[in-house]
Amino acid sequence: MDTESNYSGYSYYSGRSRGSHRHRERSRDRHKPRGKDSRSEKSVTINAAPAEPLLDDSAPGEQVQDDNWGETTTAVTGTSEHSLSQEDVVRITKDLEDSVGLDCRRYLTLTLAVVLGLLVFLTPLAFLVLPHLLWPEKLRICGTACEGLFISVAFKLLILLLAVWALFFRPPRAGLPRVFVFRALLAVLVLLFVLSYWLFYGVRILDSQDEDYQGIVQYAVSLVDALLFIHYLAIVLLELRQLRPCFSVCVTRSTDGETRHYNLGQLSIQRAALAILERYYCDFPVHNPALLSASKSRAAKHLAGLKVYNVDGPGNNAAAAGLAHSQSRAMIAAAARRRDTSHNELYYEEAEHERRVRKRKARLVVAVEEAFTHIKRMQEEEQKKAPGDVMDPREAAQAIFPSMARALQKYLRTTKQQHCHSMESIQQHLAFCISSSLTPKAFLESYLSSGPTLQYSRDHWLARRWTLVSEAPVTSGLKDATVFLLRGGDFSLVATSRKIPYIQMSEEYVDPKSHKFVLRLQSETSV
Repeated sequence: MDTESNYSGYSYYSGRSRGSHRHRERSRDRHKPRGKDSRSEKSVTINAAPAEPLLDDSAPGEQVQDDNWGETTTAVTGTSEHSLSQEDVVRITKDLEDSVGLDCRRYLTLTLAVVLGLLVFLTPLAFLVLPHLLWPEKLRICGTACEGLFISVAFKLLILLLAVWALFFRPPRAGLPRVFVFRALLAVLVLLFVLSYWLFYGVRILDSQDEDYQGIVQYAVSLVDALLFIHYLAIVLLELRQLRPCFSVCVTRSTDGETRHYNLGQLSIQRAALAILERYYCDFPVHNPALLSASKSRAAKHLAGLKVYNVDGPGNNAAAAGLAHSQSRAMIAAAARRRDTSHNELYYEEAEHERRVRKRKARLVVAVEEAFTHIKRMQEEEQKKAPGDVMDPREAAQAIFPSMARALQKYLRTTKQQHCHSMESIQQHLAFCISSSLTPKAFLESYLSSGPTLQYSRDHWLARRWTLVSEAPVTSGLKDATVFLLRGGDFSLVATSRKIPYIQMSEEYVDPKSHKFVLRLQSETSV
């Protein structure tokens, strides 16, 4: 009896302890924050990518997990609201360098160029003036040949001044990340050349106080001649060397795949990038990110119809887990079948969009033609009026613009071009067309087809900054299969260079007599 009572008491105590233990676990799970990690006290927030909503039609209290959550989510961890990561420090440092370093470098380069130019132009004059200031009584009289050298020095210096101004003191087209190697080498060459002339002048002329002034003048003339030859070398290296095409560069815009091909000469990577950007603004159509929203919304809509259930949920029943797993596989298979038929939806969407565009275009063309017809009637009426009552093109554009504004607005919204044209720019273009006697078709050409970037307002291209990304040094020359990237805001330009192959041509001689033939006619006739 004692044993049975003890055993029953032990069973009751064990059951009560297990029940209390389970109660403590449930209370601990109930009071435990859901966002806490079991191994750390840092808060972790997982947010879905905003551009592609995963589950739009899920229940509010339903816990859903995406299969590709590691690729489409963002984890934000941290214990302080004012903490800075290494990327933030690098970005702040880069912003400071961009705001201060570029201006300082530009003005420093201009200052060094001006100082070097003054040194070059004042050196021949100093060679001629210093003997008259230091030992004038010892100099020999300058004859006719010496005076003729003065005229030679004057005209050569004038030619050199104009040539240097035309080649080096042009407005800068862009700010490059690295120094231009050939220009730096030429500057160092000129500096060493002038310093060597000064060293020879100080040792052989100033120290000995040479009395042969004609020889001193000839020495200055030789310096000016050498500077002219260095300028010719600069023209060859900076201008003529890059004229011969050596590479074919394929430039592709990352967002819409717009592609152009350019032939470039022997350039460095940074100067090739500058040449590509200069042609990009004239050749590529304006970048319109609104046209890309249709594909993104279509992908989001397909993803919204997919429900993925968490098979590793809180349920511990194997049957329930198997049922949830089978349901999730069934939903994935249904989404795959729906994705197989999505080309039909795409076809009908594009057909509907083209129909709407044609309809808006027809209304716009009719409205513009009626407005221009009204302008012609107004011009005919104004010819009969006094000269003081004639309406200028600006007033005429403001008078007829409301009649076409609604049709033009609907067309621009349908074609996703409303952000590229403002009302002020449209009125200015309309006034220009009226003053230049352009046709309605000429007025509509700017809106019916996308033009280059420079055709639009400066807000689309003036303040844009580009970042050059290249594995090779940007000062190295282009090579075969060189790839570099130009980042500009929300898109980038990918450039790939290919070397133009060597062409071998051969000659084949054709004997002129081989093309001659004789036509023989038979005079016999059938009886």
